[in-house]
Amino acid sequence: KYHGVVRCALGWDCWKTYRGRPERDEFRITAMRMLGSGLTCAGHDEDALPVKEAELAMLWRLGASLHETLVTQSNLANTYMKVGRLESALQIKRDVYSGRVKKDGEEHEYTLIAANNYSSSLNSLERFEEAKVLLRKTMPVAQRVHGESNELTLRMRVNYAQSLYCDDGAT
Repeated sequence: KYHGVVRCALGWDCWKTYRGRPERDEFRITAMRMLGSGLTCAGHDEDALPVKEAELAMLWRLGASLHETLVTQSNLANTYMKVGRLESALQIKRDVYSGRVKKDGEEHEYTLIAANNYSSSLNSLERFEEAKVLLRKTMPVAQRVHGESNELTLRMRVNYAQSLYCDDGAT
């Protein structure tokens, strides 16, 4: 908890220092990112949300790289989850997964992580069939690329098991 408060204070100080710079300035962009993550680390997710939304909007305006935009979207989706906006988080996680497939291909680790995050959100919203379909497609890829005992492969299996045993409609 101590580190979260310190990180939040550092984020605010960075933002106060660099907010007057042009929007394209790397220090300003980094200060905004530090403010959002500092607020999150201190448990101020409701306050972090508009900062992270503004960061994403700014990156789109500036034409940031797809990788940077996808990372920022993932962070925003995690914040939506923390404040209980599960549907908003799901939409973003779906977009991140689609973006990763297009950018990196189906076998890339970032794509598989995005698939796992997306399936976890589907499970949270009790959309178990959709989670099972996604994981049946991506788990074999993770097993082939990363191996049976890889942490990501095992996390995907856990999500798949959840989608099976939590589904009241399953037989």
